[in-house]
Amino acid sequence: MELRQLRYVVAVAETRNFTRAAARCFVAQSALSRQIGNLERELGVKLFARTSRRVEPTPAGEAFLVGARQSIEAAERAVADAAAAVGEVRGRLTIGIIPTVVAVDIAEVLQRFRGQHPRVRVGLHVGASDVMTAQVAAGELDAAFLGLPGGTEPQGVAALELGRERLVAAVPPTHELAHHDTVTLRRLAESPFVDFPAGSPGRAQSDQAFEAAELEREVAYEMMSVELMTRLVSRGLAVALLPAAIARATPSVRALRVDGAPSRVEYLIWSRFNPTPATRAFLSPFGPRP
Repeated sequence: MELRQLRYVVAVAETRNFTRAAARCFVAQSALSRQIGNLERELGVKLFARTSRRVEPTPAGEAFLVGARQSIEAAERAVADAAAAVGEVRGRLTIGIIPTVVAVDIAEVLQRFRGQHPRVRVGLHVGASDVMTAQVAAGELDAAFLGLPGGTEPQGVAALELGRERLVAAVPPTHELAHHDTVTLRRLAESPFVDFPAGSPGRAQSDQAFEAAELEREVAYEMMSVELMTRLVSRGLAVALLPAAIARATPSVRALRVDGAPSRVEYLIWSRFNPTPATRAFLSPFGPRP
């Protein structure tokens, strides 16, 4: 059994296609198919059920994938650790981000990191703060940038507070409140909202503020895309509560201060359990010791 065979199996499982898997692994399809066939004969089991149109892992294949992925990760970690021992950082870094990061310029952070550590492959995943916290704790993400309601802290991970602020109202220029500088939650509740999905930390910030004020509002649209949120606001379909930097950077909406606005805290989180050299290098400019 060879490491390349494990990589081929994982590629086929993830792409569900031998041609795409071969392209991902930069080998000819015939070579990839031959190596997987050799591995199946060595193991004495079929790893994939396949027809001319469909490829799926067999139950044996699904069981094999768990160890295959762990072996690949261990091999990559060994290479990264060996390089780190002589001062070179390499390997893979997987970072989670919420759609509304404003405390840091993500592009600038990545540009600086790339300039210092060009051998590190970076993967970015956009998601909800609660999901990414669990992924960091489980080792599925190396680090993540979160946004949580004021008074709520990340659990089960190491965390560094990056900034805190109160959200502002984003309304269309034609809205009856657009000429105001400050509005109340009660007046905002008269309009339909666009917000994050129910149950997410991003949504909780607004829900808690309206509940504390004993007000009900209509959330007509739910989504994770901030860009689409501001587009709906600009079209007059809804209002929203967003970070000031995002609302004020959108020319087609008006940003208004809100009495009783919800507060939000942004965090950088990571796991203290066995961080990779790439993770340590990424965290270094922020100050914490992994």
